[in-house]
Amino acid sequence: MDLFPPKPDQLVAAAGNVAHKVLYGGLADLRPMPRTLIDDGELREVYHYRPAATVHESGDPVLLVTPLAAPAICYDLRRGCSLVEHFVSLGRRTYLVEYGQVSFRNRNLGMEHWVDEVLPQAIREVSAHAGGRPVHVVGWSLGGIFAMLTAADQPELPIASLTVVGSPVDVKKVPLVAPMRPLLNLTDGRGLLTRSYRALGGIPQPLVNWAFTAASVQKVVTKPVAVVTHLDDTDYLAQLEAVDRFTANMIAYPGRTFGQLYHRFVKGNSLAAGAMELGDRTIELSAITAPVLVFAGATDGIAPVAAVRPVLDLLKGAREVRFEIVPGGHLGMLTGRAARGSTWRVLDEWIEQWSSDDAPAPTPRRTKKAKTKKKDAAPKAAGQKAAKKPPAVRKTTTHKAPAKDATPASDAIGANPTRRYGSAGSRSLGT
Repeated sequence: MDLFPPKPDQLVAAAGNVAHKVLYGGLADLRPMPRTLIDDGELREVYHYRPAATVHESGDPVLLVTPLAAPAICYDLRRGCSLVEHFVSLGRRTYLVEYGQVSFRNRNLGMEHWVDEVLPQAIREVSAHAGGRPVHVVGWSLGGIFAMLTAADQPELPIASLTVVGSPVDVKKVPLVAPMRPLLNLTDGRGLLTRSYRALGGIPQPLVNWAFTAASVQKVVTKPVAVVTHLDDTDYLAQLEAVDRFTANMIAYPGRTFGQLYHRFVKGNSLAAGAMELGDRTIELSAITAPVLVFAGATDGIAPVAAVRPVLDLLKGAREVRFEIVPGGHLGMLTGRAARGSTWRVLDEWIEQWSSDDAPAPTPRRTKKAKTKKKDAAPKAAGQKAAKKPPAVRKTTTHKAPAKDATPASDAIGANPTRRYGSAGSRSLGT
């Protein structure tokens, strides 16, 4: 919106947005996608998102893994900017695992609870609910870390592919954490933060909310100016409302889990070496055999590119590893307005590539009326599409990665400039 002076049509649009917000309380369509609970347990709720009557589900299922502390609406932010809505509209079998409200009685639960019980059980239930098909697991932030540890610890799970979105493995490269690490190590595990989370039984929701907001302090400071300059942009204002709702619904951390994350990830930077001690064993990321897609946000302050990229060298056993730098910050790269044409597009291609051979790419089912109108044109259109694009090569579980000195294939890391979204850093990986 031009401020000096604004155009007449901008003033009309801005006035309409302000009036709508005053009269109806907001501009965003925050209706959740309909879903059904299919499995539950201690801090485990697995949901199946129900498709519309005009959409037919097909293909392998997708399981969305939420991180601790963040609400599940990260995947269903608002209508028009919801990854769940996107998948469901395509006819993909879409599922989500969330953890409910963490209370003081959950204080003794460690990371083992999620890696040993919550995620494996969720993956098995989703596979069974979808007719025994393998599952495409998508984890954001800490959800991606949990997904990788689970896949490495139990490679026999029915996992078709693994997608990790904004999950840092080298916390030394996180600007917010790096300056504090030497100070944290001075206390030798007996500092104020350690004593506090042990006394409280975890990290309470208000503190989690504050930490997430502090990570994007620049956006918070400039938000009033951004609102004024976008008063005529309904979609922009709706996105701000949805993000505000997201940050207001953060969830507490269980005490023991937070302690493990604090001491092993933040202070010890354990995953940077590719292994982590959990319970009575050591989990190595090199044990992951499923193909892995890794996303990093170009402007992510919580999991910057430099903190995410090191995982590529640790996934030595994966059938394929693909790395993508996409627009957006920590939440924006997952469900921001730009994600609709970047992250989601790559996810669709990835899931189709690693789906079962007998699982065609999901497409919305036409209504009878639509079939009648396009009955004669459909065969011609299908024929034209087949002529323009040859059948995609399916990769199976026997696929072997090319040798290190081999020339990158068209879908190798950094080899397809049309999917790098202007990121020279991502393109350089293929050179």
